[in-house]
Amino acid sequence: MRSRDLLSTYLKPQWRWLTLFAALLVCGVGLTIVNPQIVRAFIDSAIAGTSATGALAGLALLFLLTAAARQGVMLATDYVGERIAWRSTNALRADLALHCLRLDLPFHKAHAPGELIERIDGDVSALANYLSRFSLQVVGNGLLVLGILAVLLAEDWRVGTGITLYAVVSLVLLWRLQLLGVRRWAAERQAEAEYSGFLEERLQGLEDIRSSGAEAYVLERLRRLTHAMLTKFRAARLTSNITFMVVQGLHTFAYALGLGAGAWLYLQGRASIGTVYLIVYYVALLATPIDEIRFQVQDLQSASASIGRVADLFIQQPTVRDAPRLRLPAGPLAVTFDGVSFSYDEAVPALQDVSLHVEPGEVLGVLGRTGSGKSTLARLLFRLYDPLTGNIRLAGIDGAGLGGTGVDIRDVALSDLRDRIALVTQDVQLFEGTVRDNLTLFNQHIGDAQIEAALRALGLWEWVQSRRGALPNRLDIPLAPGGQGLSAGEAQLLAFTRAFLKDPGLVVLDEASSRLDPGSERLLEQAVNQLLQGRTGIVIAHRLRTVQRADRIAIFEQGRLVEHGRRADLSRDTNSRFHKLLQAGLEQALASEQEHGATSTDVEEASAATVFTGGANAERGVADEHVAL
Repeated sequence: MRSRDLLSTYLKPQWRWLTLFAALLVCGVGLTIVNPQIVRAFIDSAIAGTSATGALAGLALLFLLTAAARQGVMLATDYVGERIAWRSTNALRADLALHCLRLDLPFHKAHAPGELIERIDGDVSALANYLSRFSLQVVGNGLLVLGILAVLLAEDWRVGTGITLYAVVSLVLLWRLQLLGVRRWAAERQAEAEYSGFLEERLQGLEDIRSSGAEAYVLERLRRLTHAMLTKFRAARLTSNITFMVVQGLHTFAYALGLGAGAWLYLQGRASIGTVYLIVYYVALLATPIDEIRFQVQDLQSASASIGRVADLFIQQPTVRDAPRLRLPAGPLAVTFDGVSFSYDEAVPALQDVSLHVEPGEVLGVLGRTGSGKSTLARLLFRLYDPLTGNIRLAGIDGAGLGGTGVDIRDVALSDLRDRIALVTQDVQLFEGTVRDNLTLFNQHIGDAQIEAALRALGLWEWVQSRRGALPNRLDIPLAPGGQGLSAGEAQLLAFTRAFLKDPGLVVLDEASSRLDPGSERLLEQAVNQLLQGRTGIVIAHRLRTVQRADRIAIFEQGRLVEHGRRADLSRDTNSRFHKLLQAGLEQALASEQEHGATSTDVEEASAATVFTGGANAERGVADEHVAL
């Protein structure tokens, strides 16, 4: 999408306002040319000794009315131009933001949020004048230049020819300097984007920076970025300053030429005082449209860089394509991974030939060490990525509505897929808004009664009442950005309610309770039981307690599915990895009891809550090997 496409796409819907803007510009040009003609008539009449005072007064009044009309037209022109600018740039901002939201995760991992903010907002703001005024202003000022030159040629062909040459030379120089400045302004905009991205990331990680004593490194990096930004800005501004100096020098020369030509014509008796004034005024006035064109050229330099960066964003296309051909049925969904392989980096596979099946209504517990590929399963289910090989299929009860064996998720509309699958993670994303907004994700069609019913169904009604006040009146409590002021338990309550309100057929819990204290975790266990009732579940966990409700267990190691079966069968099989994990957890708990005098309840909870790394550190030798898989 280049300049012509931008103009066509975002200005075409405003053609009525553009027509009005063009008419106002032409009217303003006419009034600007007419006004000095009135002054000339006044001067010549006064010097000629006209006794008709009323005629002079009439010319003075006409001059005032014309000047007032010109100011009114200029005010209206500015208003209409700003209106066009805001509407067009807001539409472009919205399209660009939506386009970025639809791009794949690899794109967002390669570009910091601050950089994207600068490109979506900063670059689009730089296009405001270009989209609303550039073409019409250039046309309007061009008409004014042509009008002035026509009048000067009519007064005296020699003066008109000389000033015409000056105007042509000025415009050619402006064009040449514009070409020189585009590349420098592009570099300056990129430096600003890098600076914004760095600042956003470091402010987000402020606690880690302070705790690790990395302030000096951050400041040094900030100094380098600001220095680079200053250097590129100087280079770009230098081009603009050179343009300004060249144009001002030409203006001074033209003004002197006009004074000399007027004096010569007067001394030769070929022009009156009024005509001399007219020539000098028009030559001086000629500087205004050329200056305006210079400003437009300067804006074009910045806009050209922004147009290129905006076009680069629009060129980026998601590899995950929407295919709104099929819809998923209501009720619990069957899940089948059939020979699925995937890699974020070609050198390191994240999943290798994974095949497993989960029946509708079953709960699959997924275990594995960090980096074993557990969370990748969830990302593939939501089509944040597509498998490199193999496929993922979903089906209803007995394959209802999907041809028995299910349908490849690539054939399901993304909106329907992500509406029928709910994800709850340990890092809950909360937005600046009310409690209601965060529960419904700004969906205005979900009423307070539905929210209350969801909280009651999850067994969280009394808890929320005690912490947040009575509902629904307290649904309008504002939350700070990122959920500041909420505990991890409160944030998880919002996440579970948010998932329940979707009424999904498949629920994915990715370490959803790993950061909670025991009290909050017991409360959320009740919510999890209700959330999974009548739904298929995939529970991704490090801790064995989290998968005690699972019907099936899948254990991953280095992207491979190394064990898969029913939980009860694996628990009884003394040769299974899952059985050895349970035994290692029990040995750890018994050792803790002997050392600290733990109660039987403590032993039971500790054995069920064994962490892969914790269990591995608890028992050396054979137990260590089994727990660490």
